[in-house]
Amino acid sequence: MADADTLLEFPCEFPIKVMGETRDDFTATMLEIVRLHAPDVDASRVESRPSSSGKYLSLTITITATSKPQLDDLYRSLSGHPMVKVVL
Repeated sequence: MADADTLLEFPCEFPIKVMGETRDDFTATMLEIVRLHAPDVDASRVESRPSSSGKYLSLTITITATSKPQLDDLYRSLSGHPMVKVVL
């Protein structure tokens, strides 16, 4: 079903990109936050890519999005975390 506030039709596969400084616990922490909003996300749906200098890490986590409010809440949770620099 299409949401009136967005062009997306839910449910849909939705990639979320999260960037932050490289830390041993960055991926696990981001996945933990995502699971609060999309409990069925699997670690195999996470792609990571370090920056050329290795200082930053970019994660693309693909979830099955069920609504615009779910995505809004997830973006707020991720962007408000101190380890996160950017969420796309």
